[in-house]
Amino acid sequence: MAATAARTVLCSSQSHLKLLPFPFSLSLSTKFPPSLNPNIVKKNPIFFSSLPPVRCLQYATQQASTTQTQEAIRRPNVVDILEERGLLESLTSDNLRSASSTSNSTLKVYCGFDPTAESLHLGNLLGIIVLSWFQRCGHKAVALIGGATARIGDPSGKSLERPELDANTLEKNTFGISNTLTRMFNMNMNLNNPIVVMNNYDWWEEVRLLDFLKQVGRYARVGTMIAKESVKKRLESEQGMSYTEFTYQLLQGYDFLYLFRNEGVNVQIGGSDQWGNITAGTELIRKILQPGDGAEAYGLTFPLLLKSDGTKFGKSEDGAIWLSPSFLSPYKFYQYFFSVPDADVIRFLKILTFLDLDEIDELERGMKRPGYVPNTAQRRLAEEVTRFVHGEDGISEAIKATEALRPGAETKLDWKTIEGIAEDVPSCSLPYDEVLNLSLVDLSVSSGLLESKSAARRLLKQGGLYLNNSRVDGESKRIEPQDIVDGKVLLLSAGKKNKVIVRIS
Repeated sequence: MAATAARTVLCSSQSHLKLLPFPFSLSLSTKFPPSLNPNIVKKNPIFFSSLPPVRCLQYATQQASTTQTQEAIRRPNVVDILEERGLLESLTSDNLRSASSTSNSTLKVYCGFDPTAESLHLGNLLGIIVLSWFQRCGHKAVALIGGATARIGDPSGKSLERPELDANTLEKNTFGISNTLTRMFNMNMNLNNPIVVMNNYDWWEEVRLLDFLKQVGRYARVGTMIAKESVKKRLESEQGMSYTEFTYQLLQGYDFLYLFRNEGVNVQIGGSDQWGNITAGTELIRKILQPGDGAEAYGLTFPLLLKSDGTKFGKSEDGAIWLSPSFLSPYKFYQYFFSVPDADVIRFLKILTFLDLDEIDELERGMKRPGYVPNTAQRRLAEEVTRFVHGEDGISEAIKATEALRPGAETKLDWKTIEGIAEDVPSCSLPYDEVLNLSLVDLSVSSGLLESKSAARRLLKQGGLYLNNSRVDGESKRIEPQDIVDGKVLLLSAGKKNKVIVRIS
């Protein structure tokens, strides 16, 4: 485990969190309007200071003795938990480990999310999970949305400069990400320890360039900034790096300084590619605040989400795996995790779920036993991650759709279940008169399920053609009124994976 010298800083006595302005109150039912005037936020702000929090999923706390009531109660050590589960890459100081364990040392931890899209994606999930572990161990959690830094674009891990986002898009993305975070952390509620969402544009919009250069820039050493890994790689590339991107680490570093000084936030977490940005913050805190004893700013990084072959985990044929149900259905999200290879499933159970490690070890042993049912571990992974991201309603929807849409399943299909996967399955619309009495062979071709009648007949003989999950054996089958589910749709399947929804117009 990599580590650098400890950073010591002066803790702020201010414990309140900055209010975040939004043009609408956040709720699960809130829909973003088709257009948003960026000036609305300034003119008509609706503020909230905290979001309904997460129920505390605690490891058992250890008390020294029932008779020694005066001794400090040791809280579960979140750093040890993260390390045991493979979620710890580096610490700026090992003092964070000891600071994580005692009851009189509650940490305030933040993780940043730049609003480069309207939804968070699977690459952001580790940050949310690590933040949740801190919260579940009794520490204070802050999610910082980069409404200001997203205007620059983080060069970390990128080979090209990010496209510039206009103010209206940033407002829209900020709202969407806030809604995603709110939804996820609202699944389980602990009123004693809420998570707080903030936006760094709240303080950056008042910063003047000359003041920033004088008060912050003078403490940044160019040699140190160039030596950061994210900068070195870009400078060596053919595209190089713009001055705008070069300043990003200083902007993020100032965020940590601001939060530490004004809000009492003393830990920043991020993926391993954020090490340079995090240490830029601890350096600024050390130099500008000139700390005394007993206080320290910490940084912690976790590994990037990679598959066993070293490639990124979180991409599908259709693109990113989004965390918002309006961008990717819980059904398709569940299916993505259900298809994880055996080589990755146990590690993903450790880093992407809150299951006890003994239970995960038992699942691993079960995979090696005779008679193991394939995908048992994957099913548990898909259930746990989908439940964390989409809640009980989301996992119920995903499991119901998975079972009902399995060819040959006895579950009775209804229109709502079929429509629940409509975004994830090819579909077409045909008039009722054209569908009624049409042969299944012809419908398979006209709907686009199969390329030719000969292919349909061949599949029929092989027993691989299904109508509403029921296998069709005879070539003479024609569509009858009772075949049309709720009078609205048909589901055709060629084998287990290829499906087409036929909407009846």
